[in-house]
Amino acid sequence: MSEISDAIQASAVARVVGVETIFKNLRPGVALLPQRVALFGSSATLATPSTDKKIVFSALEVGQTYGFGSPLHLAAEQLFPANGDGLGTIPLTIYPLADGTTAAAGTITVGGTVQSSDKVYFVKVSEKISEAILIPETSTPAEAVALLVGGMNANVAMPVLASDSAPVVAVTAKAKGLYGNDLYIEILGEEDGLTFTIVQPADATPGAGNPDVQPALDKIGNVWETLILNCLTIDDTANLEKYHVFGEGRWEPIQPKPIFVYTGNTELSVTAAVVVSDARKTDRTNRQLVAPGSKELPLVVAARQLVRKAQIANDNPPTDYAGQKADGLEPGPDDQQWTFPERDFAVKAGSSTIEVVDNVVEMSDTISFFHPTGDLNPAWRYDVDAEKVRNVTFNIRLIFESDDWKGKILIPNGQATTNSNARRPSTAVSAVAKMIAALGLDSIIADPASAKKTIVAGINSSNPKRLDLSFTYQVTGNTSQISITQNWGFFFGSQIAA
Repeated sequence: MSEISDAIQASAVARVVGVETIFKNLRPGVALLPQRVALFGSSATLATPSTDKKIVFSALEVGQTYGFGSPLHLAAEQLFPANGDGLGTIPLTIYPLADGTTAAAGTITVGGTVQSSDKVYFVKVSEKISEAILIPETSTPAEAVALLVGGMNANVAMPVLASDSAPVVAVTAKAKGLYGNDLYIEILGEEDGLTFTIVQPADATPGAGNPDVQPALDKIGNVWETLILNCLTIDDTANLEKYHVFGEGRWEPIQPKPIFVYTGNTELSVTAAVVVSDARKTDRTNRQLVAPGSKELPLVVAARQLVRKAQIANDNPPTDYAGQKADGLEPGPDDQQWTFPERDFAVKAGSSTIEVVDNVVEMSDTISFFHPTGDLNPAWRYDVDAEKVRNVTFNIRLIFESDDWKGKILIPNGQATTNSNARRPSTAVSAVAKMIAALGLDSIIADPASAKKTIVAGINSSNPKRLDLSFTYQVTGNTSQISITQNWGFFFGSQIAA
């Protein structure tokens, strides 16, 4: 039989007391896949940071490193909000992209002769608000332009730089690329003598030339980044395809590390919102997180919702994300939000959905683009189901990549042995059965008793150093639909006999 302790070598004969100290993980059950968020976006054009990936811990650090108001900083503000309900201990790694080709730029033209009375104004750009701007009585258009520029640039987190071209305020995105075409400029305050005419960036000087995500993807390496936040636009299908190809490779059998990619979409029309997702029917890597009609930048919409998804996937992966509040986001108009038939249409076309409740964006269906033609219940549709599969994958790797299996001896079932390094196929069956039972207790696997019966393991018939193992399991469902029939009628009294 094997020794209870091998702290002393078997060949030793001199008097000695040996004490070996070994950590044993006594936590029952299984380990949950630890989430990691990777942020792909551009720095501000005026910033010159390293292009190496970098783990960061606050939005302030991102702003200082990559430029305040840059796509990276705007996303980080949602991932690390001031109220503390962000990623928490979930690691965030920045993967900087190159700058685009052209920065989107709009204009604010100040008209009229003079300001009639003292008035305070704010400039709002995609829900970011300038400092208060007092335009005094008798101010000329040129003087008002200077005040507007100062107030806008005083808030370093604004996504734009303002410059004085009196009587015009030039409003330019802080990074180049297509994302700037979603910037929306507003003036808050009543006109009084002077007038303000706005031309939005998409109509004045549209942004162009998104950067290539491939160099950043190549830097991921062996790290299991689980979630990518893509700060580019949903219509950049060339980069979506690069994410897709990369993501498919992460499912390969040798050290699988599946990864999901999230991009924002604020299209108001459901038919316009699903143009890209509906065309990518076999894409199980990409997802879009929506807020129909919102003036927020799409990357901000995606970032705020991704925080909620990451928290739940990290702490309780079999739980769905429906009802999670993406508070802080400005939704689109209440009367223009998607109805249930429109949300149903969107899901069937590969788009996630939201609902607006009391002016708060609530996540509804969180899904991938995957919806092959004719498949009424696509296997890789729902994010939560994919998370369950990723957690099973993670635990299988933990078992068979551990020192308990590395380099061990394979012997047939039933063979007696005194060697503690020997492993039988039945040993593997027991390990997987124990994992299945624990995943059942965590509500990740349904009907674990049936799953255990499917486990098959054996030494390969042509390779004595290879253990073959397979099993089949069912993941649990979630309350996406609840169907209730309520029957009612009137009570009619009956006569009482005398």
